[in-house]
Amino acid sequence: MNKTRVILDRDFTVGKTDERIFGSFIEHLGRAVYGGIFEPTHPAADEDGFRTDVLELVKEAKVPIVRYPGGNFVSGYNWRDGVGPVEDRPRRLELAWGSTEPNTFGTNEFMKWCKKAGCEPLMAVNLGTGTPEEARALVEYCNHKGGTYYSDLRIQHGATQPHKVKTWCLGNEMDGPWQMGHKTAEEYGRVACETAKLMKWTDPSVETVLCGSSAWGMSTFGTWEATALDLAYDHVDYISLHTYYNNHEKNLKNFLARSMDMEAFILSVIAACDFVKGKKHSKKTINLSFDEWNVWYHSNGAKFEKWSEAPHILEDVYDFADVLLVGCMLNVLLRHCDRVKIACLAQLVNVIAPIMTENGGKAWKQTIFHPYALTSQYGRGTVLQAKTEGSKYDSKDYTDVSDVDTVCVFNEEKQELCIFAVNRSEEENTLFVKTGGFEGFTPVEHIVIAGFETDCTNTAHAQPVQPTATALPQTETDGISTVLRPLSWNLIRLSKN
Repeated sequence: MNKTRVILDRDFTVGKTDERIFGSFIEHLGRAVYGGIFEPTHPAADEDGFRTDVLELVKEAKVPIVRYPGGNFVSGYNWRDGVGPVEDRPRRLELAWGSTEPNTFGTNEFMKWCKKAGCEPLMAVNLGTGTPEEARALVEYCNHKGGTYYSDLRIQHGATQPHKVKTWCLGNEMDGPWQMGHKTAEEYGRVACETAKLMKWTDPSVETVLCGSSAWGMSTFGTWEATALDLAYDHVDYISLHTYYNNHEKNLKNFLARSMDMEAFILSVIAACDFVKGKKHSKKTINLSFDEWNVWYHSNGAKFEKWSEAPHILEDVYDFADVLLVGCMLNVLLRHCDRVKIACLAQLVNVIAPIMTENGGKAWKQTIFHPYALTSQYGRGTVLQAKTEGSKYDSKDYTDVSDVDTVCVFNEEKQELCIFAVNRSEEENTLFVKTGGFEGFTPVEHIVIAGFETDCTNTAHAQPVQPTATALPQTETDGISTVLRPLSWNLIRLSKN
């Protein structure tokens, strides 16, 4: 039997998790908004047209922050189209996704939805076809108390209190040729700098996220980060990362190793940030906002009618194999919580999402909802610097892949130690965790997601992939031990007596 040994010490830590690392994303794309979070004609809709069944699932996952309104969509979006009386709002051709945008849901509706969902907004501004002044005006509209043109306009629109939006994305994937208003690193760095400057002059309390390269595989990667950061360093607080993984080749071992690519990506971006910091002799550290990440490939190639409204596009139906990779990706984010402060599972509802809905019908949890929600619920606290030894394998693209991927989080307030472990192997694995400094902590729960065919999915009519409780680990003299089932996601909780 394969074995994994994890050595912990309470005094050796990576850092404290920022709760925003468990965030998500809602874009005006497909049915994410219309038919997803907002469907006024639905039987479960509240007085604002929000689907209460979806709201309950969002609350269950304890989603702390949601990025909005895009995504590629934001690069052609005029925020003024989505405010004011609904009957006066224009219908627009939405070029990013080839659909028609009715603008019946906009900034104030989103802010109201965030309050009901118990999350904060992560707003993106248009730096594709938009200008620094338009972005600055949106900050004034959202955050200024009153007595100016845009703040009074918000009040006139029924939002009497400022929204107090703290964090703002400076555009989206601006090095991508598919982006409206695509820019070179020099062009983007200059406009991002000036935009952030105006936004912070309007509200000094805001934070800004600079666009990094759209993907690690972009030819612009590295040079883009160094150039854009060099130009905007003094006025930005984070840089963004985006990544998605697929299993088109139907190679499970290689697919489950993809999280190693994510880890290397993070380390490369940290290196770029610290290079510019050193070059500038700066005392300021730029942190990371991994504001798009997920598995995405099941729906590739799906057809829809161009210029239709809220079409069914990018509606991946996730399977059990995706549970395991999403679990590993969450572990990666936690292991780098000292620099990754924001992360957004893209997206939240219907579009490559953990939550699916039927128009006028049910809402349900996709397979990936479970590792996401449980890690959000129990992954808050201090991440411990673990030393891990165990069996490994090589795959098509990766070497020395750990059979068991782990991360350990200590919640001091609850006096609770949580161990997240994904067994990538098709064989059982004996896990031993040496818990130095955690005397008196004993196992109270072991939740597992295992025992399914890798292509098993959840649907509106049946949701077989669910977490279940299993036997507690054995308590040893200096730690705990248990047997991890083949291809399993695990959460082990220890609590002080």
